Amino acid sequence: MCGNNMSAPLPAIVPAVRKATAVVIFLHGLGDTGHGWAEAFAGIRSAHIKYICPHAPVMPVTLNMNMAMPSWFDIIGLSPDSQEDETGIKQAAESVKALIDQEVKNGIPSNRIILGGFSQGPISGVNRDISILQCHGDLDPLVPLMFGSLTAERLKTLVNPSNVTFKTYAGMMHSSCQQVSVWKQRS
Repeated sequence: MCGNNMSAPLPAIVPAVRKATAVVIFLHGLGDTGHGWAEAFAGIRSAHIKYICPHAPVMPVTLNMNMAMPSWFDIIGLSPDSQEDETGIKQAAESVKALIDQEVKNGIPSNRIILGGFSQGPISGVNRDISILQCHGDLDPLVPLMFGSLTAERLKTLVNPSNVTFKTYAGMMHSSCQQVSVWKQRS
């Protein structure tokens, strides 16, 4: 899974209070685990939604002096022309696809499954008709706003451009905020 031979622990899951009719699969950022995001979703969950927060396997990350940490794939650099871990990204996408396929087997229609993520959470091999909401803080010191904008433009080449929404949040750093949760619930 994800470019190495180590397997990741089972995902953190927030079960639906009632029978699940929808699923959110949410991928954490570099160095994190799914536990914190599962706790956050438990605090705002909807009764009919199951939340799955998988954990990335631990692997060396080139950007962080090859320090081993939870990572969906290797990050070689942060400049737009940095080499990408294409193999690792594809393997991470396959792992996510396996989670989606399992939920479809469990009876959840694919159009009732939402894939989300923070920072490193990957999107690959998506359906051209999928809707994408990308949010970014304008004061993010780790992933500059310019990279968020470049990502949004790249996504528009992979899916229907009118299905990509890029929202910026004034004063937000490399974090999430209540306004993002409220905006997503209204959409």
